[in-house]
Amino acid sequence: MKKSTPNLLIALVLLALPFAYAAYIYPTLPETIATHFNMKGEPDGFGERSSIFLGPGIMSAVGLFTFFLLSNLKNFDPKRFKSEDEGIFKKLALFLVVFMSAMGLIITHTATPHSINITKLLLPLLGITFAISGWYMPKIHQNYFAGFKLPWTLENIDNWNETHKVAGKIWIYGGIIQAIGTFVLPSVAAFILFLATTLIMVIIPSIFSYRMFKRGNQL
Repeated sequence: MKKSTPNLLIALVLLALPFAYAAYIYPTLPETIATHFNMKGEPDGFGERSSIFLGPGIMSAVGLFTFFLLSNLKNFDPKRFKSEDEGIFKKLALFLVVFMSAMGLIITHTATPHSINITKLLLPLLGITFAISGWYMPKIHQNYFAGFKLPWTLENIDNWNETHKVAGKIWIYGGIIQAIGTFVLPSVAAFILFLATTLIMVIIPSIFSYRMFKRGNQL
């Protein structure tokens, strides 16, 4: 059995959970269910109850693609890949599958009469995901597929490493703020907080990377 086989089996089980939940609640659903929500978390799009399987299908497809990409990165990016990265990328691949599975469960749950506001589920989950991704960032070596792939980070390894140290801290704290803030704030305010925090999490590391480049990649 290949070393990657257990992870693949775990990934398949995780991605099957939203389908199992959808099949479980399907008989109890009305003929028409909510399929889209506005910024306030209110349904503004509807479809037949058979569309309950669409969300898990999309999340599973994205999850499997991401899983295979990160698990086999050494085959796609041989010039940049380092052997010590293999364990990190396989953990990251499985983590992203967990995220996609959770997304599928949330999307499926929104079709039930007992569902709470989707922003109270989805935005905190994204915040937690950003925070965990921030923890991984300083551990990821220079590559073309994951991380801040800016011209300056890809050109210089010191720029890559320092940028990802800064980004890691910002993403951890930013993700925690998003997870807590979007859960306690009203829907519109939570959405604005999430967008504003995400912009900060992207802009600050990018500016840091560029400024370091302009200094000759010196701190």
